[in-house]
Amino acid sequence: MEVTLFAEKIFQIGALPVTNTLLTTLAATSLLTIFAIVVSKKIAIIPISKLQIVSEIVIETIFTTIEGLSDKKRAERFFPLIATFFIFIITANYLGLLPGFNTIGINEMHGGEHVFVPLLRSVNSDLNVTLALALISVGMTHFYSISTVGIVNYLRRYFSLNPVNLFVGLLEIVAEFTKILSLSFRLFGNIFAGEALLVTISSLFAFVLPLPFIFLEIIVGFVQAVIFMMLTLVFMVILTEKSASH
Repeated sequence: MEVTLFAEKIFQIGALPVTNTLLTTLAATSLLTIFAIVVSKKIAIIPISKLQIVSEIVIETIFTTIEGLSDKKRAERFFPLIATFFIFIITANYLGLLPGFNTIGINEMHGGEHVFVPLLRSVNSDLNVTLALALISVGMTHFYSISTVGIVNYLRRYFSLNPVNLFVGLLEIVAEFTKILSLSFRLFGNIFAGEALLVTISSLFAFVLPLPFIFLEIIVGFVQAVIFMMLTLVFMVILTEKSASH
């Protein structure tokens, strides 16, 4: 059993290939949707439900963090996206640590050889997923920037009649593309490496020895969710900073 760089196709619906990471994405989304529905039905002014208490702690912590780096007005705008990034990424990362991931699957014939294809695989071990998250992050950052400072001030950040400022602006444009690569490959690399490590250790030692590595991946899963959230937040704060000075 080995971990491949690409997500494996389980079946196909018309022209749409359904991969094991897509199944895990649907599972993570469904889990979060059910959780939100259950919590919303039992909301009380004074929290009694443990689920509501946990939810409020997470929401308040994220909002306070955003407000601490910007201001209340921008925090209210950024919060839905920033919180979604953190909650989805950490849920997807932890789902990939559950028993059955990368171990339950089917054997298929590829090139005359039997190849094991897991039915479920960690979402963020698929570069397509992390690249999509990075594109949404950078895209929404520029959307917030334009809607906050205006299209003219936004373009002035990158284009100027001053040769020096123009050169700096062109470097800024290049930096925007490197943000996409940085966000996507950082998340993908850490989760993929952890997945490969767990698969290798588990194939050699089924009990006890994999436990320290699982605890390490729990920490890594949390840290990577925080890093992605904080980098996106910092990018948003920087590109909307001019409006705060007026």
